[in-house]
Amino acid sequence: MKAFAAVSQALLVVPVASFTLGGPQHIACKVGTTAAASSSPSFQSAAAAAAVALLRRRRSASASAPASSTALPYRPFTQVISDVDDTIKSSGGVNVGGVALGGIDTQYTRGDFYPGVFQFYLELSLHPVEQINESLVSRRRDDDDVYLPKIDPPKVSILTARAEEFKAALELKEDSKLAVAFRSAGEDAGVDGWGLGPVLYGSVAEWIIQDKKGLRKFNSFEQLVQQDPTGRIMQYVWVGDTGELDQEAGETMLREYPEVVKAVFLHVVSEAAGPSVPAPKLINGRPVVFFRTYVGAAARAVQLGLMGDDGLLRVMAAAEDALEGAGVPRTSDKWADIEQDMALASRTLSLE
Repeated sequence: MKAFAAVSQALLVVPVASFTLGGPQHIACKVGTTAAASSSPSFQSAAAAAAVALLRRRRSASASAPASSTALPYRPFTQVISDVDDTIKSSGGVNVGGVALGGIDTQYTRGDFYPGVFQFYLELSLHPVEQINESLVSRRRDDDDVYLPKIDPPKVSILTARAEEFKAALELKEDSKLAVAFRSAGEDAGVDGWGLGPVLYGSVAEWIIQDKKGLRKFNSFEQLVQQDPTGRIMQYVWVGDTGELDQEAGETMLREYPEVVKAVFLHVVSEAAGPSVPAPKLINGRPVVFFRTYVGAAARAVQLGLMGDDGLLRVMAAAEDALEGAGVPRTSDKWADIEQDMALASRTLSLE
């Protein structure tokens, strides 16, 4: 947790008392309440350390700027919808009788969570809430004594090809390792109650006939959309991978529901080492982003206005902490991928 703790101390944030709504109030308490940090973050990555230094200088320069009196913006909430295998955790490329048990990724061991994944989902979920909070704070006078309602970020919804018929063995329960990891990410940021939300399963047919998986996930998404068909309250970001027709599902979402789907993020996985990462593209004016690590995904999210600078730094720190905590050697291609995307993140922050 060294890098994450260092970022938490280094970020210059609005004082705690200014945050009165649920999620961001807790974030401010955790991220740091002092006017300045006593030391620089201990990132191993030079690019990451440079990014933190850049953001601190920018915050220092903007601290004396007059407060904005712009009107409160209208912003729908963001609900992250996600696949599981090879998106949140590695399948290990295991197959039985030629049928893949979840995916094709062989870079990580089966069951390993990808570095920074939970922080990435949390930051996407929090970003609209933080923007609303900041607007309310800027409009509120110091002597105001009003009650502001508690707003929590939406929980993550899972669209999985796991068979409903095998739910007794495959169900994602509240005490599962996955659900606990989601909940812990929220709790570490002070956002109690955030984590795993609705889980929509597939069937044996899609498990056996691979070509049906994308359609089933899209059909599950259509069920989810019914909670707010207009998209005025809730909009979505789909996160999947390139191994099991998640791209087909995501692109269909953008063709059919561009008004409610903000973006599609696809984790590039492969049975071979060093797969190429396709360039981003647009469908119905909405972005499809391919990424190798969640640091790279977070950098692209900042470029698209789906995440703030602070969120990117926290994803960077969480990813670095995860690899260090797992004892991954610096010579590993896992570090090489992270370092490459750390450089992308640093360039992204320098352009902000």
